[in-house]
Amino acid sequence: MSSESPAISWRRGIARFRFAALGTTMAAVTSLAGPVAPPPSGKLYQGFYYGGVGTDTHDPTEHDVLPQDVDQYEKTVGAKTTWIYFSDNWFESREFPAATCSWIRDRGKIPYLRLMLRSDVDQLHAEKVFTLDKIVAGDFDQDLRAWARAAKDFGGPILIEWGTEPNGKWFSWNAKWNGGPKIGPAKYITAYRHIVDLMRSEGADNLQWVWHVNWLDEPEQKWNAFENYFPGEKYCDWVALSAYGPTTPRMEDGTENFAFKMREAYPRLFKIAPGKPIIIAEFGCDLHNKHCDAAEWARDALADIFSGKWPAIMGFCWWNEGWQNDDHKKNDTDMIIWHDDNLTRVFREALARYSDKIQEAPLLRSSTGG
Repeated sequence: MSSESPAISWRRGIARFRFAALGTTMAAVTSLAGPVAPPPSGKLYQGFYYGGVGTDTHDPTEHDVLPQDVDQYEKTVGAKTTWIYFSDNWFESREFPAATCSWIRDRGKIPYLRLMLRSDVDQLHAEKVFTLDKIVAGDFDQDLRAWARAAKDFGGPILIEWGTEPNGKWFSWNAKWNGGPKIGPAKYITAYRHIVDLMRSEGADNLQWVWHVNWLDEPEQKWNAFENYFPGEKYCDWVALSAYGPTTPRMEDGTENFAFKMREAYPRLFKIAPGKPIIIAEFGCDLHNKHCDAAEWARDALADIFSGKWPAIMGFCWWNEGWQNDDHKKNDTDMIIWHDDNLTRVFREALARYSDKIQEAPLLRSSTGG
């Protein structure tokens, strides 16, 4: 039996659920609506992320996106987007990002934020302030409750994730930085549940929780398998994957095609979260990598995403950002689609070819429906 086959019966079930949900009252994005419904069977949502370009004086903090960036992207690829993806960094502010969420909602789209309790954007180090132990101990409960109340007051649906890519050693919530293999994953789960329980207790029912892992466990050891970080079905509404090609010009790792990465990760994710919609929250490839052509990699990835071979997939989002890796400009990363004519052409052609499979407007279920 193929690794995709267990999802076939699930797909039929989710199709019935979708049409039942769509038979209930669909509310406008700007209203006090219920959660985002999966798109109709055979269709996908498209998200948009834009982090800007890093320079000597500006380090992208993953929330540089502005309305004009959305316009530029949609004009570039010839299709509308459903959600706008950005990071909410607590080293900058612990307040709910109402302004950003508001302009996203005003454009008829869904805010999808990464709740990043971290001290900086640097990676591969232990957290200095927002440690898992302190989260569990309640040191930030007052701030988290205030954030949740503000999210509730915002009213519109929000996709939200905390503890992004826990199976990646680059983030400080990975077990490597939290007591090691024996206790690290359990600490993560406890912290995750603490945050979700606390925000739910404040009545922030418009928050739709996404549990988001990397396709590859890094380090690739049993203790770091993403299954060990799963908080439980009650603590996530959707699940998500990151699946990147090479992300720097000289990088040799990651050149495997998108289909290879999905064959590795999709069956595992489906097994631990059956019935949960899956989104490709992040994928991308450096434009100037010496070992992998970004346009070809993206062409194959988009064809695979729209193929239907992984029926639980409900949406996708390319990581549009550039950053410095060292003091040499030739080594800078650039993954911004409109910076490359070939990559732009690939996206325009693919999204035109599969236009009947794109659900541009978010579908919402009323809080009492379905």
